[in-house]
This record gives sequence, structure tokens and C-alpha cells, in this order.
Amino acid sequence: MSSEKRNSYRSNGRKNSKPTSANSSFKEKKPVKKPKNNYGGKKNKQEIKKPSIKVAFLGGLNEIGKNITLFEYEGDIVLLDCGMAFPDGDMLGVDLVIPDFTYVEQNIDRVRGLVVTHGHEDHIGGIPFLLSKANIPIYGTPLTIGLLGNKLKEHSLFNFAKLNVVNAGSRIKLGCFDVEFIHVNHSIPDSVAIALHTPAGTVVHSGDFKIDCTPFLGEMIDLHAFARLGHEGVLAFFCESTNADRPGYTSSEQMITRSLDNLFNEASKNRIIIATFASNVNRVQQIIDCAEKYKRKVALSGRSMVNYMTVAKELGYLHVPENIMIDIDMLGKYNPEQVVLITTGSQGEPMSALSRMAYSDHRKVVVGEGDFIIISANPIPGNEKTVGNVVDELLKRGCTVIYESMYEVHVSGHACQEELKILQKLVNAKYFIPVHGEQKHLRKNAALAQSLGVDRKNIYIGDIGSHIEINEDYIKELPPVPAGKVFVDGLGVGDVGSIVLRDRKHLAQDGLIIIVASLDVYDGHVISGPDIVSRGFVYVRESEALLDKIREVSLRILEDCADNNIHEWGTIKNRIRDEVSRMITRETRRSPMILPILQEV
Repeated sequence: MSSEKRNSYRSNGRKNSKPTSANSSFKEKKPVKKPKNNYGGKKNKQEIKKPSIKVAFLGGLNEIGKNITLFEYEGDIVLLDCGMAFPDGDMLGVDLVIPDFTYVEQNIDRVRGLVVTHGHEDHIGGIPFLLSKANIPIYGTPLTIGLLGNKLKEHSLFNFAKLNVVNAGSRIKLGCFDVEFIHVNHSIPDSVAIALHTPAGTVVHSGDFKIDCTPFLGEMIDLHAFARLGHEGVLAFFCESTNADRPGYTSSEQMITRSLDNLFNEASKNRIIIATFASNVNRVQQIIDCAEKYKRKVALSGRSMVNYMTVAKELGYLHVPENIMIDIDMLGKYNPEQVVLITTGSQGEPMSALSRMAYSDHRKVVVGEGDFIIISANPIPGNEKTVGNVVDELLKRGCTVIYESMYEVHVSGHACQEELKILQKLVNAKYFIPVHGEQKHLRKNAALAQSLGVDRKNIYIGDIGSHIEINEDYIKELPPVPAGKVFVDGLGVGDVGSIVLRDRKHLAQDGLIIIVASLDVYDGHVISGPDIVSRGFVYVRESEALLDKIREVSLRILEDCADNNIHEWGTIKNRIRDEVSRMITRETRRSPMILPILQEV
């Protein structure tokens, strides 16, 4: 906020009435002396409270993905992005991870809108789940809204959603917030940074960005807009940190065009299969351009790939020459050197098209010798092992596999250290808040800010659930807000929690023993059983002696409980679990889950 605006705001907020003494009515004849040095004026000035903006981090800190930030001024709230994350290896059976929307629901009457920076899943993937709770107006650039609309159709929410298209360079009003959209470069077109202008000051959120002087599609990042904001005065800068640990600059997208051209020339007699992110419209366009040059047909594999490219083509972001696209079912009708297959699965996702090809589980594509496979993506942190497994399987089948560490077949969409420093200096904010990354990324970005002269006390590193108040005079932590991870498993949202995951992990590691017995309804003695069922614990045919011991221990406990008139099933089951568990641990050093099932007859 400029000094003129701040002075204007303060003058409008002053009270006209002067404070008076409580006993003034009893001392009318005695004039009250004014304090020296205009003390009364200073006191009046101290009573004026400068406005603040509050920020709650509901996702995107100390993790990759699930980005969502809540900005609050007076009675108005604006949400920035609402993404999802893929489950970790220990989240067994979980399909997606989305933010906890409790705090949004608690304040839903004050939410003026959701602003989206770009169309990647880690920024829009959680929106359908949010809209199922509250129909919030959504604002984004044309491609972002187009991709989001396609996603909402899958969830049967499109007809009810309030989708609003805003172009980069535009400004909209959401309550007290004046929202400015700033064009940036990223791995998907129509990406923007956001500036929120409020009476408390201007805060800038970079979104995902890089500085590309020669982007494949569109214009260079609007550095002029960031410089203008820095000149006007920025209260706080929320800056992405994904590549904060990488020195130098991120390579230009133009480099990929040269690499792809060389690889197409090298694989002149092979079928080419290229795996990339479904949302990477620029990369798909580069592949199509190369295919046209080398007179190859192009097919798409993967539902998300087909959906993204359909939307991009309809909106004019993907230019496809006539008669170059073929259906995947037509691949067999062409010679290998005449086709290119663009597929999902660059992150080694188990159900993706490339993974199914690698494990011979794809219904329409069989890979083997003669296939030239290019993985055009960096592994997301945590996915290195799964990507490596897919590469190994493809190599076993005789494929030639090209991945990022071998050739320049991928460039990041995120800024490296020198680009981060350029934007930080242009914005020149009083407070610096690193976002979008794990702790190592956040701290590295904070160190960059310190190296540029930002005072350490003006840098804040938060966590999911952190709630802060930003003022011209201070930045301070408030009590945390409800936040965390909500697991999506099939059609269930939030019904899988830590206890369920703990049980699934227990079952996966040690297996299950089920003990079934029928008891006399009158005296509690055993009528039949106990029968022992083992799943994932031991191979039954080779462990009959162990199962007999389990049966004997269970029978002894059941009869002892009947003799002592213990008929509370909870007590009986706990005794069976404890005794059988001790015996199994002693015999096998394992701890399977033990599930007693009792019925009265």
C-alpha cells in the first residue's frame, strides 16, 4: 500500500470527538490545560488500529500438492486454489487426498469466491469435493475454467457451478478484495499469479511460475506487473518454493523441441510412445508438431489425457493438423514407424496407461522390442521408486526407454533460485512467506529471501493449519485452524481415517487370524469350534500344528469364561486376543490381527 493511501486511510478512520475527563461536569469553572507537545493528539493517534489481513494455510505447506490458502479481511474471505494430492505408499487403498474444508464450512457465509491460478490437479483437484459442500463462485482464466468444467461434469456438478472466466491482466472485485490476475509462465498455458489489493495493503501470491523468455506458447511472464506492484508497495509476498533447492535458471520449453526432434530422427524405424503429464498442453503440442514433421499419426492413451486435450483443442490452445489424429484402436493398422502414442503414466501411477503397458495389462497396447519409449517428466518427490519400477519393466520387455536423466526430454515448470530471486526483488515485499513445498524447499526459499536483505523476523514459515495476521507493523501467529488430510476411497470421502489406515497397514504387514466359535446360549460353553481362518499370516497346509495350538488356547479361554460365569463378549474377546497374540508372538515373532467372532446357539 502506498504512503498516500495509508495516510488517507488513517485520516478517514480518526474520531472527531476529543476524550474528556470523567469529572469535567463538576469542575466547569476550572479550565482543563492541554498537555504539552500535543500529547492529546498522540494519544488519539495511538487509538487508531491499523487494519490487518489474516491468512489460513489449509494445504500446500510441508507437502507437494493439495494447495489451498484462505485470505480474510474484515468480513470477507477469498480462497486461492483448491487442489488434491496423490496418496503416499502407506495410505493403503486411498485414491486421493484432499484438504479439510472444516474452516471454510464454518465461515461459508463470508466466502466471496475461489480464485484459481492454473489448471493442474494439485490446484483444482479438490474443487468438486468443496462444491459438494458449498456452491462458491469460481474465477479463473479460460483454459483453467475449461479444464475445471470438464472435471465438474464427471461429478455431476457442472450445471450448478458458478464458473467465471477472467483473462490475465484483468481485475475483479470480491467483497473488500480487489483481485488482480498476472500472467506467468508455467508448464500449462493460462497460468497466473494473484495480487490481492485491500485497505490493509497488497499481498501477492506467485502461484506456480517460472521465467521463460522464449515460451513455446504465449507471452513471457509479465515482469512489468510485478515491478509495478513492488513500486506501489507490497505488504506480503507468498512465493512458491518447489525448485528453491535448485541453483540457476529453469531451461526454456524451446529446448524440448530440439530434443524431441533429435529423438524422432533417432527412432525413425521404431514405434514412439511418449509419457507426459495429461495437463502439459505445451508438451503435447510439441509432440504433435514433431509427428507432423516426420509424417507420423498421433494417438492418445489415458482418460485424463483425452479429456485434457479435448478441452485444450476446443479452446484453441492445441492446434492439431488435419488427419493426423487417430483412435488408439487404429494403431495396429499402421507400421510402427508411422505412429506416435502419447500416454499418461509419467509418474509410474499403478493404474496409468504406461504402467499397464509395462506390466502387460493394457487392453489395446502391447509393448516390446522395437518400441522407443520417452518419459517426458520429472518424478514428483516420492515417486522415484514407482517410476524406476516402470522403467525396469519396460526394459525387461526389450523396449528402448529414454527418461529425463538421460536426455533433455523435460524441463520443469517451476522457478529455480535465480528466477525466485528476480521475482522477490521485483515485488520487494515487507514480509516474505514461502509456500508450495516440503520443509526443505520452504527453508531454502526463506534463505534466498534473507540473502536478498529481508529481515529474518519478517519471514514466516508455516504449516498446514497455521493462521497468521499480517499488519504494517507486525506479523504474528493466531490460534491454528482446523486443517489436515481427508482421504478419498472410492465413493467414500473422509470415512477412512488414521485408525482405518493403521488397521490396513497391520493387515498388510502381518495378516489376519479369525477365530469363530458357537456358544450355548444358557451356560456359555462351546457347542462348535473354535474354527481358525488364516489370511496373509501363514500357509495353512504347512502350519497345521500352529493353528491347532491357536485352537487349543482359544477353547481353553472360552471354557474358562463359561466355568466362571463370564458372559460379557467384550471381555471374552479381549482375553482371546491377548492370549493368542502372546502365543503367536512367542512361536513366530509375528503380530497378526486377531478377530474373534462369537455367536450364541
